[in-house]
Amino acid sequence: MDWDLGPQGLGVLAAMALGFRVGTQLVVNWRRPRWAWLIAAAAYFLGGLFISEAWFGWATEEDLQPNVDGLLFDEVLLIATFPGIAVLLLVRYLRRRRARSR
Repeated sequence: MDWDLGPQGLGVLAAMALGFRVGTQLVVNWRRPRWAWLIAAAAYFLGGLFISEAWFGWATEEDLQPNVDGLLFDEVLLIATFPGIAVLLLVRYLRRRRARSR
């Protein structure tokens, strides 16, 4: 496998992950998020990295556009949202379960 994600692509992916974090914070509206924001951003970042480099790693720059320094922007934006939401739902479930047991 050839990793072709450059520094600008990593920066854009990190910005997308932080944007996902802010969006989920506004939607979920947790008062004390503790580590939930970090978990959401990390899930989005790792999901985006997997999608761009492993799932669509075979594609050339001409095959999929827009391509930002090796980052497949549209695919990451559309598909990476699902693992991020799944992790947020899991964190929410675990927090509620822990609160009930107290």
